[in-house]
Amino acid sequence: MRVYVPLTLSGLAEAHKNGELGPGPLDAYAVTPALREWYVSDDIEELEYAALNRAAQASLRLLAGHPDLARRRVVVAVDVADGAAVADPDRGLDQSALGEVRVAGPVPLSKAAAVHVDAADAEADIAAAAAALGAADQGDDDAQFTVDGAEDHDLMWFGMQEIPHLIG
Repeated sequence: MRVYVPLTLSGLAEAHKNGELGPGPLDAYAVTPALREWYVSDDIEELEYAALNRAAQASLRLLAGHPDLARRRVVVAVDVADGAAVADPDRGLDQSALGEVRVAGPVPLSKAAAVHVDAADAEADIAAAAAALGAADQGDDDAQFTVDGAEDHDLMWFGMQEIPHLIG
């Protein structure tokens, strides 16, 4: 099963140093039945893209909580055994939890398929979105517009061998 783990650049550096994502439990995103129902598509690539975007939103939340970190969203795509990623059945239809899963333990970085990271030219918009997130959560429409602007930037795909360049 493919899961998408939201991180920051410093979190990616830590995972690279340790050789694993963890310790665990890890919050991640995947194609869950609730995400499938919400997205209304049978195209697995579209569904995985939706899960990736949910993880990118979670990465933005990580950045909002740590203003000292580089303003680039990071998502690691990892393959785990079926059943290793579990959705909370009590939150299955909660809009904020769509696609959310939990992986119990650490995951070796060798299980990662790719890293998705914002381009450097997205940093200003990501910084603005992270700063506006709290107000958006409180219902401020202007702040929500700023947060939604982060989604105008697609995450770039990188192979695992490119991590040293990303964190360097």
